[in-house]
Amino acid sequence: MDYDSIAKAGSMLGSGAVMVMDDSRDMVETLQRLSYFYMHESCGQCTPCREGTGWLWRMVHRIQNGQGRPEDLAKLDNVAENIMGRTICALGDAAAMPVRAMLKHFRHEFAAKIDAAMKAAA
Repeated sequence: MDYDSIAKAGSMLGSGAVMVMDDSRDMVETLQRLSYFYMHESCGQCTPCREGTGWLWRMVHRIQNGQGRPEDLAKLDNVAENIMGRTICALGDAAAMPVRAMLKHFRHEFAAKIDAAMKAAA
């Protein structure tokens, strides 16, 4: 596992940290924990990071807790996109990249939780 091999697979090593999970892991819960970490770690200096990481966490938290709405997926992607490249340090990008990757690869898990919440509310 090296930077070039990971890049060819369509990902990146970033700081070199690796999370290993099996296929039983709830990706919505995983993103909730990651987004909380980044929200907590934001120093608050840059508005996109200070505000955006909070928005990301609140939306993922809402989905995980059965209160998600169909429009949350597009909003998550939009907020993450608006954080990318707009902060002084790399924390904003580091917070946005997992959101975008999770939505790209595990959108069905997020959609299933939102669908279940919508059915329960009806």
